[in-house]
Amino acid sequence: MQVAGLLRGTAWYAGCRRPGSLSLRGIGSSPLQASGDRTTPSSPCAEIDPPKVLITGGLGQLGVGLAKLLRRRFGKNNVILSDIRKPPNHVYHNGPFIYSDILDYKNLREIVVNNNISWLVHYSAVLSAVGENNVSLAKEVNITGLHNILDIASEHGLRVFIPSTIGAFGPSSPRDPTPELCVQRPRTIYGVSKVHAELMGEYYHHRYGLDFRCLRYPGIISADSQPGGGTTDYAVQIFHAAVKTGHFECNLRSDTRLPMMYIDDCLRATLEVLEAPADTLVSRTYNINAMSFTPQDLIQEMQKVLPDLRVTYNVDPIRQAIADSWPMAFEDSAARRDWGWKHDYDLPELVQAMLTHITPGNRLVHAY
Repeated sequence: MQVAGLLRGTAWYAGCRRPGSLSLRGIGSSPLQASGDRTTPSSPCAEIDPPKVLITGGLGQLGVGLAKLLRRRFGKNNVILSDIRKPPNHVYHNGPFIYSDILDYKNLREIVVNNNISWLVHYSAVLSAVGENNVSLAKEVNITGLHNILDIASEHGLRVFIPSTIGAFGPSSPRDPTPELCVQRPRTIYGVSKVHAELMGEYYHHRYGLDFRCLRYPGIISADSQPGGGTTDYAVQIFHAAVKTGHFECNLRSDTRLPMMYIDDCLRATLEVLEAPADTLVSRTYNINAMSFTPQDLIQEMQKVLPDLRVTYNVDPIRQAIADSWPMAFEDSAARRDWGWKHDYDLPELVQAMLTHITPGNRLVHAY
C-alpha cells in the first residue's frame, strides 16, 4: 500500500481533553508534585472531529512530508507545522506554520491551548553525529525539550508521538536482528536521550494515562529533504552526488550494514500507529523494519542504472564507531502483528524512487 492509499477513508477523531488528565505544571514552568498512582480514563467524546495536530521540529527531514500526508487526510488547517527557523515559501503557503521553541514551556503551552491541539508529533531533536559535537545542546533539546512535551501532553490529554531510533541501542545489544526488548546502553548522547524518551513516555503512560506512542525508526531515506546530521546520511547524500557529479565520497566502510527505510514507508507507519486503536497496542514502543544494506549493496544497485557512478571512501571514525554500535536489522514482528505494519519498499524500489525524484525531468524512469 502506497502512502496515497492512506488518504482514502473518513476516520475522524475527537480533539477534546480527556477527563481526569493530570496537570503536571502550573501556569509557570516549575513542575508540580503529584502523589499516588493515577490512571486517566478513556475519552467519552464522540469520534466526530478530525484531530488537531502540532508537529514540532517540522522543518527537519520528516516534518514537511508528514504534514502533507496528515493534511490530505484530516484537512489543511488541522495540521500545524512548527519550528524555530523561518520556513521556505512553499512550506509557509502549504498550510499553517508557527514559531515554536520546545524549550519555551509557556510558548508551547499557549500553542496547544490556543489551537485546541489533540495530537502532538515531536520531531525536534539533535541527531547523532551533530550531538556528539555539541553534547550540551543535545541534552537541552533532546531531554529538557522532551520533558516539556510530556508534561504539556499529559496536562492537556494529548495523543503524543515521539520517534525513537536505531541509535537507542549500543554495542552490547543483539545486532542481527535487534529485538524490541533487550540490553540497549547506547554510547551517544542522541541514543541515551532516545532511551530516556522511550522510558519516560512509557512511565507517563502507565502512571498518568498519557497516550504515548513511539516507533524506533531505521535510517530514513528521502529525496525531498536534506539530511540533518545523522550517521545514516550517506544513504541520502549518495543519490544527490550521483546525479550532480557522478562521484560520491562515503564516510562509512563499504561493509557497514544498517537498517534503512524509504520515507513513504516511514510516514505511513507513523500515521498507522497514530490511528491504531489503543487496545491493539500491546507495547507503546515498537521496532519497524524494511531493509538492511551496506554502502556496497546500495552502490551496486545504483550502478545498474548509473554504471559510471564512482565511489571512494574517507571513513569518519566518529560516525563509523556509532554505526558499529547500532543494529544491523530490526526485528519488528510485534508491529506487524499488533497493528498490521508492512513495508512496501525494498532496495530496488528505494533506488528507483530516489533516482526518479532527484533526476530532473525523471529521465531515469525508462531504466526501470
